Amino acid sequence: MTARTDIVTAAARRGIAARIAARAGNGVLQIVLIAIGLIWLVPTFGLLVESLRNPSDYTSGGWWRVFSEPAQLTFANYGHLLENHVITGSFLNTIEITVPATVFVVLFGSAAGYAFAWIDFPGRDVLFLVVIALLVVPIQIALIPVLKLYGLLGISGSILSVVIFHISFGLPFAIFLLRNYFAGIPRDLMEAARMDGAREGRIFLRVILPLGLPAIASLGIFQFLWVWNDLLVALVFSNASSQPITVALAGQTRQFGNSIDVLSSGAFLSLIIPLIVFLAFQRFFVEGVTAGSVK
Repeated sequence: MTARTDIVTAAARRGIAARIAARAGNGVLQIVLIAIGLIWLVPTFGLLVESLRNPSDYTSGGWWRVFSEPAQLTFANYGHLLENHVITGSFLNTIEITVPATVFVVLFGSAAGYAFAWIDFPGRDVLFLVVIALLVVPIQIALIPVLKLYGLLGISGSILSVVIFHISFGLPFAIFLLRNYFAGIPRDLMEAARMDGAREGRIFLRVILPLGLPAIASLGIFQFLWVWNDLLVALVFSNASSQPITVALAGQTRQFGNSIDVLSSGAFLSLIIPLIVFLAFQRFFVEGVTAGSVK
């Protein structure tokens, strides 16, 4: 009896020790993750502070001097930014490029992904293999041929040309991602909807889109960030009247000494918009990325 009591007491002690160690381990892990997150945010915070400093203070030291000299902070840089028509025009161009390039990729990719996943039509598997093959085609090898094609069509240098290129190269990944996600939706739901008389369009709108929202939101974030931050495609296909903010900021670096205030505030403005979009759809993004990881 005494031996059994000692065993129970030892097990209880080990259980308490294990719980304490687990809680301590979780606490240490959380501290480490918070520290990594703060270190990751230091450049963003430094850019924000730099965008609020007077250009005359840049030579006196780094952005951390504002902690001892808070009088350096001013919103004058953003006032100058709004007066810079090159930057403001390019910012509007970026919106005009990014929004349709993201919306159409999501719409076309969702419809095509549903067709490849649940509609049986001739040549479906062959076409899907072609889509997969397009994923490995580098953008660089298509720049010159597409530029020549745009010249023949008379749309070279326009916002439309940049949008079409982004849609064309964004669709293969969109179709591949959404097809695989939609294929995991239970077949019973499709069959029940068809037995109720629902056609493919109604099934797509009422069943597929609500259940596929995490993957669709993840795709939207990926496409938005890729198009918003793009520089190469915009350099090749845009001109002075259609250039996005990435090209405009790259042009300002040639006059770095005279436009550092515009560069800092413009760079932070171009950074904060994608960050807001990501935070707004973060929950769906995490669900979409982790979908299928647990059966």
